[in-house]
Amino acid sequence: MNIGILNIQGDVQEHFDMIKSLKRKYNVSPVKVNSVNDLENIDGLIIPGGESTVIYKFLIKNNLYDKIKSMALNNDLAVMGTCAGAIILSKDTGDDRVTGMGLLDITIKRNAYGRQVDSFIKEVQINGMGAFNAVFIRAPEIEVPGNVNILAELNNRAVFVTDKNLDIMALTFHPELTGDPRIHEYFISKIKK
Repeated sequence: MNIGILNIQGDVQEHFDMIKSLKRKYNVSPVKVNSVNDLENIDGLIIPGGESTVIYKFLIKNNLYDKIKSMALNNDLAVMGTCAGAIILSKDTGDDRVTGMGLLDITIKRNAYGRQVDSFIKEVQINGMGAFNAVFIRAPEIEVPGNVNILAELNNRAVFVTDKNLDIMALTFHPELTGDPRIHEYFISKIKK
């Protein structure tokens, strides 16, 4: 099984290293995704954090946006978005510069928790996993969770959601920065179904 990591900006290497650390246990390999051709040989895709406007422009320019959306809607590709990746997966980004893929029925607000200096680590309870030290860096907020499963909340706001029918998940925090592999393992388990 190959797990792609969208190779634009953000914590690409951290996600890559996390998947690589799980290679022996789950028989998975990380792959950096730069082009449409790279999508052909992957089973899952991680869209990491970074700047959502830059990620969106890159996806459009390189014809990845529609291809990822189509593959995900056809259940040919599981997708996990973290932070800016969650913005890309949403139906409403709250920003005219970024059109969400609409893969998750969520309305999201960019930088809702403040600027870079306002970053923090907070323990959240994740359904089926327990306590997890979540890293929030200029994190977006899921303002309106629609027809999704809410797996974790912070201050009564969803921070980890999954689609009810597709293998799509979004987190407003950065699990790749914790050294805790449980969320990546959960993503792998969704692909293996």
